[in-house]
Amino acid sequence: MADLLLGQVLSFVGDPFVDGPAAARHIADGAVLVSAGKIVAVGEAAALRAAHPQARRHDYGRALISAGFIDAHAHYPQTAIIASWGKRLIDWLNHYTFPEEMRFSDPAYAAKIAGRYLDLVTAQGTTTVASYCTIHPGSVEAFFAAARSRGMRAYAGKTCMDRNAPAGLCDTAQSAYDESKALIAKWHGTDRLSYVITPRFSPTSTPGQLQALGALWAEYPDCLMQTHLCEQPDEIAWVHALFPQARDYLDTYESTGLLREGAVFGHAIHLTPRERARLIEAGASLVHCPTSNTFIGSGLFDMGLATQVRVGLATDTGGGSSFSMLRTMAAAYEVAQLRHQSLHPAQLWWLATVGSARALRAESQIGNIAPGLEADLVVVDLASTPAIEQATRRAETLWQALFPTIMMGDDRAIRSVWLGGKPSVRA
Repeated sequence: MADLLLGQVLSFVGDPFVDGPAAARHIADGAVLVSAGKIVAVGEAAALRAAHPQARRHDYGRALISAGFIDAHAHYPQTAIIASWGKRLIDWLNHYTFPEEMRFSDPAYAAKIAGRYLDLVTAQGTTTVASYCTIHPGSVEAFFAAARSRGMRAYAGKTCMDRNAPAGLCDTAQSAYDESKALIAKWHGTDRLSYVITPRFSPTSTPGQLQALGALWAEYPDCLMQTHLCEQPDEIAWVHALFPQARDYLDTYESTGLLREGAVFGHAIHLTPRERARLIEAGASLVHCPTSNTFIGSGLFDMGLATQVRVGLATDTGGGSSFSMLRTMAAAYEVAQLRHQSLHPAQLWWLATVGSARALRAESQIGNIAPGLEADLVVVDLASTPAIEQATRRAETLWQALFPTIMMGDDRAIRSVWLGGKPSVRA
């Protein structure tokens, strides 16, 4: 039987970074028809009620029905160390991240954290995640198994490192290739799961390992490749010391077969003109991680790139300080303000939905409300707290009503979450 969700409906028919707020389609008294995991129709509530009288009705009143949020860059193994105090990137890795990731050699611990993480993000309205795992193949198994049991679309890969990390977290060029290839064979394309080839970043991979992963990607071109790029100045200086022959940070990936469409680079804050030009030319994706960039003191992403390259949005947990994509949208607004780039609410919402789907090359499957797309949906209460309610009561437009939730909303705003056409029992 089909399900009919009733409420305000927000979707996109264009790119608000190009077309402005007119790229959004708002139906004040709308409905979304869902069947067999897919969106069948979207339109005025009266028309869809009349056309589908047998559908189960879910009346959300004045709540907003949207595509679910897509977190395009996260580290689920860092769930337990989120909001750890006071370190910059390299110190943070050594003091918090690497010791915690050592624990993922235990499959039971990996399974516990994977389940906890996915429950936490689903409660925040996130329906798809692209996550780094640890070097342990079991950490990938745990994450994919947890996502599969919840009916989630998920992207993940074994993090590969063969230097500048504790011995217990290092693999080799050959084992990174072999283990990643075995995980691709088992998981890539299974249900709603996609494997992502995952070198952590150039400082923790030798040129030989990057070349091995570039060769693997050439064998499996329909996979994505995710890594980090130009997050902090001291990181960039480290890369120059480790790769003295490279033209710049991006060249460490470009020269090893890791730059083309399907490459997803987290952060990309301190880019050279050559790096910007090559990223655009190659059709790569960038992922903005604003709570992480401010929490670890990395810098301010240039959102002007959104008119030239695919840009997604992400929490970067646990370097980021929140599991919430609402909080992440708010931080993106604040970062842009510091760069004198004022972002419209339509652009913020687009980044967390269609923009992130495009960054993951998945816009034909998720990220919007349109017939044929997978029915991953979030229902957002636009009056979830007294402070938000008193602000929205004065609103004269959708954007005036939505912006207070972007800036002040939390899990209390998430009224319902649908994963693959089914309501999540964990949200």
